[in-house]
Amino acid sequence: MLRYVASKFFYMLVSLFILISATFFLMKAIPGDPFMGEKKPSPEILARLMEQYDLDKPVFQQYTKYLGNIVQGDFGLSMKKQGQSVTDIIIDTFGPSLRLGLVAIVVSVIVGVLLGMLAALYHRKLIDNIAMIISVLGIAVPSFVLASLLQFVLAEKAGIFNVMGFEGPLDYVLPVMALSAQPIAFIARLTRSSMLEVLHSDYIKTAKAKGLNWFAIMFRHVIRNGILPVVTYVGPMTANIITGSVVIEQIFGIGGIGKQFVESITNRDYTVIMGITIFYGILLMLARFITDIVYVFVDPRIKLTGGKEG
Repeated sequence: MLRYVASKFFYMLVSLFILISATFFLMKAIPGDPFMGEKKPSPEILARLMEQYDLDKPVFQQYTKYLGNIVQGDFGLSMKKQGQSVTDIIIDTFGPSLRLGLVAIVVSVIVGVLLGMLAALYHRKLIDNIAMIISVLGIAVPSFVLASLLQFVLAEKAGIFNVMGFEGPLDYVLPVMALSAQPIAFIARLTRSSMLEVLHSDYIKTAKAKGLNWFAIMFRHVIRNGILPVVTYVGPMTANIITGSVVIEQIFGIGGIGKQFVESITNRDYTVIMGITIFYGILLMLARFITDIVYVFVDPRIKLTGGKEG
């Protein structure tokens, strides 16, 4: 087990190094600098700013120094917000994004699994058809389109929710609906197909022939095996929800890290862009890392060295 965990952790570090390097050099390849704008500073002030943020040095020298600072946990200072460190900006803005993301993940898993289970149990009946129509719509409609639609119908016209803001519990409803629609659709389809396969397997027929009651069959065999694909999907789903929140936060005016990320890209705030990208990368890799570990416990057939037993 320790070897398996160490192997996954090593590949996570390699992926993080590639992410940091690729983002750094791609950002440097974009023409211009953070101090371009309508009010361009004087040449003397510009020279001092370039020196302060090491932008006057060769790119590779900037890269090695940046890597050294990251190892020490220093993401640098914002180039646009005077005196604010990137770490403080991430800490200040991550709270709303974390709350929104966690609620969306919980809602996605619960609603998606229930929808998939109902579709499988009532296969080729009205409930199955309704569940599949909902899942098709959830996959087909982009989250930003759904967010705008919900905002217009339920907030502007019906007046049930606030159009923007993130103050009370009701303000979670529309952003969570927009963020979780696609994950719910995928989870419902995964659960339905997996449960149908399990329900028609030989060991379920054997369990029924032995007189095992319906609840025991469902909870011991069908649900446990039926949700395995969902466990695998949790990692990518977390990635979808985290990256999707960048747009959703902007639409609903939520002062989270996604909105901050969009603003830093617009302002070419290099240090904030790098810091948030690395932070996102670590979150996504940790989600995948935890998923891989959990999957081993959920499915004992998986060898700890990788792959399944033949």
